[in-house]
Amino acid sequence: MGQTLAHKIWERHVVHRAAGRPDLIYVDLHLLHEVSSPQAFAGLRAAGLTVRRPDLTIATEDHNVPTDDVDVIADPLSRTQLETLRANCAGSGIRIHSLKDPDQGIVHVMAPQLGLVQPGMAIVCGDSHTATLGAFGALAFGIGTSEVEHVLATQTLSSTPFRTMSVTIDGALGPGVTAKDVILAVIAEIGTGGGQGHVIEYRGEAIRALSMEGRMTVCNMSVEAGARAGMISPDETTFAYLKGRPHAPEGAVWDEALAYWKTLRTDDDAVFDKEVVIDAASLTPFATWGTNPAQGAPLHTRVPDPADLPDPAERDAAEKALAYMDLAPGTPLKDIRIDTVFLGSCTNGRIEDLRAAAALLRGRRVADHVRMLVVPGSVKIKLQAEQEGLDRVFTAAGAEWRHPGCSMCQGMNPDRLPAGHRSASTSNRNFEGRQGKGARTHLVSPPVAAATAVLGRLSAPSDLPA
Repeated sequence: MGQTLAHKIWERHVVHRAAGRPDLIYVDLHLLHEVSSPQAFAGLRAAGLTVRRPDLTIATEDHNVPTDDVDVIADPLSRTQLETLRANCAGSGIRIHSLKDPDQGIVHVMAPQLGLVQPGMAIVCGDSHTATLGAFGALAFGIGTSEVEHVLATQTLSSTPFRTMSVTIDGALGPGVTAKDVILAVIAEIGTGGGQGHVIEYRGEAIRALSMEGRMTVCNMSVEAGARAGMISPDETTFAYLKGRPHAPEGAVWDEALAYWKTLRTDDDAVFDKEVVIDAASLTPFATWGTNPAQGAPLHTRVPDPADLPDPAERDAAEKALAYMDLAPGTPLKDIRIDTVFLGSCTNGRIEDLRAAAALLRGRRVADHVRMLVVPGSVKIKLQAEQEGLDRVFTAAGAEWRHPGCSMCQGMNPDRLPAGHRSASTSNRNFEGRQGKGARTHLVSPPVAAATAVLGRLSAPSDLPA
């Protein structure tokens, strides 16, 4: 029987296997940020250990960085975490991209930009959204603090094998439908536990037609369906993105790497443990109405009535979500008034996302009652956007142009949403309190975010006046 792409990469990285025990796999790239690494370094020091491969370990600052004034880190906890990361990296010989570094940015954004992420790699980081990097045909997943310590000490990870799932999006996406709408629809279809214990491989015509930015968006949110990772087989789109990047192979080494990368695909006779097929033509702009990413629906529909849900657990969850979100069953999603729009995050903070939003905001104004934050995913993206004049489009429309960071994706830095306020957010999680205590979050795509900012309520691009 043939192998799936995920199994091929896993088997290539196994360095020790014993019956009844997890496999020990080799790690090609270990990414760090300031939130998940301090305890791991403390554990190393307590055990008298050092970092095994600092050359395969890269750090950046993202979760706690200020996005308004990078010269002032006002929050004491944020400042302590950033200073701790800098000290740990300096003491271990680890390369770090700190504030004001031209390569600083959200870890899942800056690493691909540098060409550090390549097909066939095994990549880990103490952050669940490391799944983003599976868009390159890599096996990339988040790990816990104790595992971060283990990888720092040994460059290996003890981990159990996984099941596999294929999600095939057949056909072509319609006008205004983005990668974010695709993954929100997938999660709504299979639920937050639908991918539990699986690595999801995304396949089909609609997936192959996505840019690398779009593919990263899809893989990024695999964990919101409970999956361990998401993957897309590398192809010419992947290779073109990597060509010429700082850490990409060159010359004869590139040719050799390319020959290997082209073998990284699921065999025709491979069998997945679970398969899902979705018709791309059925997809439309999406938005979430509840407090987990599976509680979403096409934007032209209404808030569901929990009483219509046959499963008691789903019904109870929906009732609690609507109470927290202060929404009534049957409310048209497009009638929901928004206070804040957040464009950014590791899900949708790339140049393609900024371009899509700017195209809709050009010549228009953000609604008077709406605050819009635009936060690039990295310094390079910020500089590129400014070279293209996108920053001027955003500021002319009344949006705030910010410095790179995780920002309002989570309430871990000064960019928090006040209690009771409602946001349209291009980030990946809408849990209770995710963007601030008592804050209410609707997950949307960049074009929907831009249209919403203009009209002041959840809106599709097609709702904007010509």
